[in-house]
Amino acid sequence: MKFRSLAMALCAVAINFSASAQTPDLATIARASGTPEIPGLKMVWLAPWGDVARAHPWRNVIVHQTEGPAGSARGGALEQNKNPTRRGVMVWVETDGTVYWAVAEHLIPTHGDGGNRNDNKYIDNGPTYRQVIGNNSVGVEFAGNYPDVTRGPTDAQVAAWRILVKVLRARYGIPLERVYAHNWIDYKDARYCEGCALAKMAREWGE
Repeated sequence: MKFRSLAMALCAVAINFSASAQTPDLATIARASGTPEIPGLKMVWLAPWGDVARAHPWRNVIVHQTEGPAGSARGGALEQNKNPTRRGVMVWVETDGTVYWAVAEHLIPTHGDGGNRNDNKYIDNGPTYRQVIGNNSVGVEFAGNYPDVTRGPTDAQVAAWRILVKVLRARYGIPLERVYAHNWIDYKDARYCEGCALAKMAREWGE
């Protein structure tokens, strides 16, 4: 009986090892093309990935929050997909954690205000002033802070962001210190700090 239990245990270990060996790691997935399955993320691919070598040379990530109600990320992403260069972003995150990839990665949506913050209120703006802008930054929009703009992200959005930020950084070679809140680089709504909690989380999570 002991030998049988040992054999079954060894078989289970072998099966688990085989499965894990066949599952690509996140860095490998992040360099793929098409519409890959990303473990832990519910992705809606409105614009599939192409060859990453031909993507626009993205250097930063800017975290935005939209004053839209729950459910507005889908509508925003669909409109962005129809008109990619309109004011908006490449990636939208719904309150339930669903991620919408709305724009092909060689196109440049209009977002940000030109990196116009230079008061060092949140971070040192020396490296960001007029340098962290829409045409070199991946914009990620989190929906749901309506009607209370001070409402933070949902637990589902935080869980999605934990994975998504790693995917973005791995795909485009963006260092951790180039993940920014919109309020860190531009003068925004004084009622709340747009994107600050999410950008801070990303930096605290580290590599």
